[in-house]
Amino acid sequence: MMDVMKNRLALLLMCISLYAVPLATAEEHVWTFDNDASDWAPANGSWEVGEGIYKQTTRWGEAQKALVDGVEWGDHTLEAKVRIDDGHWGGIVFRAQNEFEYYVYLICPKENKSELWRHKRSTAFKDGFEARDEIEHDIEPIGLTLTRNEWFTLRVVVEGSRIAVAINDIEQGVFLDDAYPVGKVGVWTWDTQASFDDVNVKGNTTTSLTAIEPQGKLATSWAAIKRQ
Repeated sequence: MMDVMKNRLALLLMCISLYAVPLATAEEHVWTFDNDASDWAPANGSWEVGEGIYKQTTRWGEAQKALVDGVEWGDHTLEAKVRIDDGHWGGIVFRAQNEFEYYVYLICPKENKSELWRHKRSTAFKDGFEARDEIEHDIEPIGLTLTRNEWFTLRVVVEGSRIAVAINDIEQGVFLDDAYPVGKVGVWTWDTQASFDDVNVKGNTTTSLTAIEPQGKLATSWAAIKRQ
């Protein structure tokens, strides 16, 4: 009888732990913007979908961003095509806590370089307007030249505090920062009109996203198709 009670107690504790702690699951999601950007929540700027591209159309405006709503990622790989149409700075956001606190990896064709920043809330403004800390602001491109009106595929791979950045499958550097362990993903500009396409994120998330993707399939189903 005592053994039976112990087994039941162990089973009960296991069930409680499953409900109390969200399980991290490995998922992959792709946004091609062939139809809309329904999963995306613009924080500022002017964002629109046209011709299968997600565009930020306002030329002037600091730290304009749109984030994927409703899901946060821990260790993951984020990749997106980025094109600077008019201006100087555009890139991808990862581990965003909110619209003020996040990492951004960006390209600057004007100076032929990429940059990695940690943005944060500013204590100087009542509205929480963001400040930023430099992780590396002058990453000289390896194996390519950055130009306007040309597509570049930006990628970040985050594992714990390790952040590896790449452009067109060429690694540009590895950095360490542990300020934000999990968060949302998104796209970003600064005083720039830019276009984004084929945003792909795969890794560990504690929330399942049910985005409708190409040919009306769920993003998780589309991911399975891509792996075949």
